[in-house]
Amino acid sequence: MKMRKLADSFKYARDGIKKAFVDERNFRIHCVAAVLVVILGIILGLSLVEFAVIIFVTGFVLAAELINTAIENTVNMITREYSEEAKLIKDISAGFVLIAAVTAAFVGVFIFVGSFFRLIGE
Repeated sequence: MKMRKLADSFKYARDGIKKAFVDERNFRIHCVAAVLVVILGIILGLSLVEFAVIIFVTGFVLAAELINTAIENTVNMITREYSEEAKLIKDISAGFVLIAAVTAAFVGVFIFVGSFFRLIGE
């Protein structure tokens, strides 16, 4: 019985990710960036620790985008009319994604530039 509930939880999560991928342009952009980052990491031969950090920050950006989408959809469900409060909630949520993405970009630059110089120095 509990395994069925666990399986259902994974199914619901998968459904949410699929829906976000179909409906949310920014989520698709982040997914493509994630794939490219993994490919670049393989090409540059990142260490396991570097790869773990890259995977973590990439996953964090994707999770932030999902949270942002959930918050925006919740606000839209509550009110379709313009309000400063609703705008503020959406703006803060978008800011969360921006901070996550910029942080991930900096981490990526630090790791990839170092790996690139190690690669050409060999």
